[in-house]
Amino acid sequence: MSACLLGERVRFDGQSKASPHPVLTRWLEQGRVVRVCPEVEGGLPVPRPPAEQQPDGRVVTDGGLDVTQAFSKGADEALRLVREHGIAVAVMKEGSPSCGSGFVYDGTFSRTRLTGGEGETVRLLRAAGVTVFSELQWAEAGLTAGD
Repeated sequence: MSACLLGERVRFDGQSKASPHPVLTRWLEQGRVVRVCPEVEGGLPVPRPPAEQQPDGRVVTDGGLDVTQAFSKGADEALRLVREHGIAVAVMKEGSPSCGSGFVYDGTFSRTRLTGGEGETVRLLRAAGVTVFSELQWAEAGLTAGD
């Protein structure tokens, strides 16, 4: 699970995006959650400049710095954790250039959403057979407090 959704202040702006939900609360109580921030695992600092995927697949900051390698390294670490822990389902932060599962931003830094876009980590996890959904999709995933 994206660490920022669990209250860790690891987002680019140094904030978290804690998203309390009955399923999440239960999973935490049961010790079923593995936390990861692919961007931090890839070596990026907190806070850091905002970054977006470009049409050519690179990830760059709003200042033009290419951070694709750090995003790839973080995605590889997330996949390592998936394999180590036998993870089949991941809940990731929507809109993130690492963790977006239904949309990412279009690379123009204008807050324009690219629907259907996937973050670097989500793309790698899905290719490995992991079911990925965002914090916005609890109901769509069919998860209830009893899961």
